[in-house]
Amino acid sequence: MIINTGGRTDTVQYYTEWLLNRFSEGYVLSRNPLFPNKVTRCELSPDKVDCVVFCSKNYEPILPRLHEITERFHTYFHYTITAYEKDIEPGVPGIEESMETLVKLSGLVGKERVAWRYDPVLLTEEYTIQRHFETFERMAEVLAPYIDRCIFGFVEMYKKLESNMPELIPLSEQDMDVLAQGLGSIAGKYGIIIQTCGINGDFTRYGIHSSGCMTLDIFGKANHIAFKDLKHKGARQGCQCMESRDIGAYNTCMNGCKYCYANKNPQKALENYKYHDKDSPLLLGAVKSNDTITQGVQKSFLKEKEGG
Repeated sequence: MIINTGGRTDTVQYYTEWLLNRFSEGYVLSRNPLFPNKVTRCELSPDKVDCVVFCSKNYEPILPRLHEITERFHTYFHYTITAYEKDIEPGVPGIEESMETLVKLSGLVGKERVAWRYDPVLLTEEYTIQRHFETFERMAEVLAPYIDRCIFGFVEMYKKLESNMPELIPLSEQDMDVLAQGLGSIAGKYGIIIQTCGINGDFTRYGIHSSGCMTLDIFGKANHIAFKDLKHKGARQGCQCMESRDIGAYNTCMNGCKYCYANKNPQKALENYKYHDKDSPLLLGAVKSNDTITQGVQKSFLKEKEGG
């Protein structure tokens, strides 16, 4: 199975010690977002986990001890660095600092295991199409030697964005086409493989690949392992990613990004943080007397584990 550490929250940045503790102890518990009293247990051992996927906007906190995981598990890293500043991403380091950290991460794990996410792409009066092109090229020039690929996506217009981000300018089909053409051209200039993920649109004419960002093909090539030929179910419409188990929790990311889908609002995450215990098997709080704990199904996708 694939373990996802960062789909619901920035575990690497804010819950580093907890994450390392879970891998050290060899298991983790996670609550069902829809049925909070239903808890799933997952074993975090190399014989049960095919690959550990990370997604963060700041890997600096975990770099000194990252080897505790990479020496035991197959891994892949998504590093999100966008054009936005503190007005949109208040808890995220600046672009220059983020790029320096990505370079250090790449040096530790190898460029074939690092994907740069320029995501989501959105427009405001401050963040124009031209600003995206200028910032993307500045980053592409620096990051090209240190990444496996670049993944971008257009902002999804969740209803709460209307209140959380009123300055957002809805993207037209023409806007998306112009942006895709420009990003594709810049990526090609620096020899970067660029792709979309979960977007219902074909931009292959601009050198942009359309495929999942968490596929067995990507993980296999990055870790030099062979997976079975399986259908990728995806997490939502248009998604071509392989199914994974997310061990995080919603409403816990304190980056405060205005476009965030995983938090109801930034304040909720701050309130929830007081329930975090680095020694608990759950990201928030402890197991309750009325909780039902179920052992998660952990089938291997690896070819050499056909019986898994």
